[in-house]
Amino acid sequence: MELNLDILNEISKKCHDSFYILDTKQLKYNFNELLEALREFYPESYIAYSYKTNYIPKVCSVINDLGGYAEIVSDMEYEIAKRIGVDPCKIIFNGPYKNKAAVKELMLSGGIVNIDSTAEIENIEELVQQYPDKNFNLGIRCNFDIGDGVVSRFGFDVMSNEFVNIIHKISAYKNVNLFSVQCHFADRSIETWSSRTEKMLDLIGNKIPFIPDIIDFGGGLYGKMPDSLKSQFKSNIPSYQDYANIVAKKFAGKFFDCDKKPKLFIEPGSALVGDVMKFACKVESIKNIRGKDIATVLGSIYNINPTLNKKNPPLSIYASASAADRKYYCDLDFGGFTCIESDYLYRGYNGELAVGDYVVFGNVGSYSIVLKPPFILPNFPVIEFDEVTRKTDFIKNAEIFDDLFQTYKFNF
Repeated sequence: MELNLDILNEISKKCHDSFYILDTKQLKYNFNELLEALREFYPESYIAYSYKTNYIPKVCSVINDLGGYAEIVSDMEYEIAKRIGVDPCKIIFNGPYKNKAAVKELMLSGGIVNIDSTAEIENIEELVQQYPDKNFNLGIRCNFDIGDGVVSRFGFDVMSNEFVNIIHKISAYKNVNLFSVQCHFADRSIETWSSRTEKMLDLIGNKIPFIPDIIDFGGGLYGKMPDSLKSQFKSNIPSYQDYANIVAKKFAGKFFDCDKKPKLFIEPGSALVGDVMKFACKVESIKNIRGKDIATVLGSIYNINPTLNKKNPPLSIYASASAADRKYYCDLDFGGFTCIESDYLYRGYNGELAVGDYVVFGNVGSYSIVLKPPFILPNFPVIEFDEVTRKTDFIKNAEIFDDLFQTYKFNF
């Protein structure tokens, strides 16, 4: 959405001076654009949204309404999916730790569980033996070298005897369908995506002597970002179409002549939500310390970039002060409200600024909400603003003292 000072002031009257703005229209656009890029090459392509990236229920609900699946890694995220009405058959449970009760409930409901280690098998075996007349969908996470210099700790080493043995063990159960073969790697570059695609497809017919219903390439895709942010990365930032050209095109070629055509899945998080949120806050003070200009805002690095990657996010200034109060600054840094020396939201700003101005940071949809610690101040509200009706909808209320301290005891 296009912001202006009037909109920011209107929102501020209802939720103080700092807030997140969610743009669900952009979210819908991103989802449809990515899915269309994949289905251009392979019609049976699907998206499972990574809840851990941003589990705001409204975000997850929009994805569900669009036909997306839920990719979860905890029983907490499973509860979110249930509360917004996701069909259990459209829930994929990944991760190194899985609550046994949640696994049992999901598998009995027809959901997909991708096992990450042999430690999970005992629980699975107990379940399939307890319900011999029930058919279960199970998946396996695969681990191999994609050339990123990282030894991932997730999944089974596909070159090990353990991987072969686990395939045989699962296949031995008549009521278990090895439904999904999955992988996930953090590297987002197109080169490693090419590697993961080739190696996953090579497994089918070799290490895995059949075609599963689902071949899932996991997440780890770049999302949309302005050139100012792209320029801070060492490599080129692929588009949705670039990823589709690698994954879906090779996938289509692999199964062109096959009678059984598996479903292609990806599990994006940042690629869908990175650019669908902004964080707005006001300048509280501006000072000069030993020649360095520093503006303090009612916000923190933990509000916009809790992974602390030291990249400057897209930034816009909305002047609320009179022209007489404004000053042009060179190489000004925006500091946060915390008492951490390194709490800077943006470094090297050049432009006009005054106390009371709004500073709006873009591309803060990934991990900002889920990784924000309750440090010094509770978190700020998340709103959605309708430009036509001028309605402010609270997606998440501002956190208050009791939200943080209701689990603590004060009477000793």
